[in-house]
Amino acid sequence: MVGLTPLQLDPSAGTPVAYVGTFLVATLFYSVTLHIAARNVLGDVPVKLAFVVGPALALVSLLLQQYGPAVVLPVTLVADAVAIHLVYRLDAKLTAFVSVIHYTVAVILGFTLFNLVALLSTAPA
Repeated sequence: MVGLTPLQLDPSAGTPVAYVGTFLVATLFYSVTLHIAARNVLGDVPVKLAFVVGPALALVSLLLQQYGPAVVLPVTLVADAVAIHLVYRLDAKLTAFVSVIHYTVAVILGFTLFNLVALLSTAPA
């Protein structure tokens, strides 16, 4: 049996099930990383707010995946800031700070998970 490599996780030519699965995993990822960022910046905040923002970010990144990181990253960062501003009802400065911290947490956790999957894919059977 051939193991999945991280590159095979891209659903760009996938089935509707692959799109739904990718959307759900991305929603969970964005929501968890946002909640971590929001708790670090704002203190005790309800987790349900992060799960309101997460699906919007997942949808934006899924719809724009064909354009590559040069387009997806800035658009997702702007969508993140707008969603955080609307859902958490923060001023512009605090919104920007939470967005930058969210981006940082997402990059750190994303690289960690990617490297873990890559490492596990090289393990002997």
